[in-house]
Order: sequence, then C-alpha cells, then structure tokens
Amino acid sequence: MAIHQTLRRRFSVKDFARMVEIGIFTEDDRVELIDGEVIVMSPIGPRHTSLVKRLNALLSRQLASRMIISVQDPVQLTDDTEPLPDLAVLRCRDDFYAHTHPQSEDVLLIVEVADSSLAYGREEKVPRYARSGIPEVWVIDVEQETVTQYTHPDEQRYRNGVPFF
Repeated sequence: MAIHQTLRRRFSVKDFARMVEIGIFTEDDRVELIDGEVIVMSPIGPRHTSLVKRLNALLSRQLASRMIISVQDPVQLTDDTEPLPDLAVLRCRDDFYAHTHPQSEDVLLIVEVADSSLAYGREEKVPRYARSGIPEVWVIDVEQETVTQYTHPDEQRYRNGVPFF
C-alpha cells in the first residue's frame, strides 16, 4: 500500500497581502495567517462585539493621546504570521501605520475576546504572542466572564498567566 503525504503550501505575509489585493480574500473575510496557513476565524457574536466596543471606548478614553488603539486589525509577528487580535494597543506613530501593519515591537498590549474560540486563543495565539515578545496579553472568556492576564514573555510562553477578574 502506498502512503501519500499531504502537501501543504505555506504562505508569507506578503503572499497573503497579495491574495487580498487580487480579491481571493476580502477585508470582510474572517481569516488570519498563522505560521503560513490561512485560518478561518469563528464568527463574532453580539456579546463578543459589544465587549470589544466597550473595551475600545474605555481604552481610547484612557490612552488616546499617548497610544493608538487598533480594533480587529492585523499585527505582523513574523514573515508568515499575521493574526487579527480583537484589540491592540500600539506605540504612537505620526503616520498611524499607513504604510505597513504594526510589527510585534510596536505592540504594547493585545486583547483577545473569546467565546467559541477560547482554546484557539490560549493554545495557538498566546504562545505566538509570547515568542514575538508582546509584553502583555489579555484573554477574555466571554462565557465565564473572566480575564486572564499574560505577562513576562520568553521564547516559548508567558511566565505569568493569572486571572484578574
């Protein structure tokens, strides 16, 4: 019996941007690039969107003059990984990132709001944020109404991951 290996084509961030540019994906498609693979994201429910809007309003009031609040926009972590966090707090730039998506060194905080995607957020995205040196990540569990704060990243994970309410 012959064993067939499934071949996968991995994409770079540049490839992915080109796919959007030519219309394979649109800006409204719920997809992100993780380790070269296009990942279809879970649909967003009303509780999820409400929480993102509330956090955006709160963070904007507190930080708007000193930082940029980015809502469900790409953040490039590596040449083949560009997730779409629910919120990202970014260093201020005069051009507001007009010519390139923010890179990991531009990010001060990532917030992931999770209902059906909790395991994906914790197991897939959070470790990638740690490896990229994102200093702080919050994962909000919509169902359990909890927030876990991850700090002190190293090459593989966050050394601290504690619920703070």
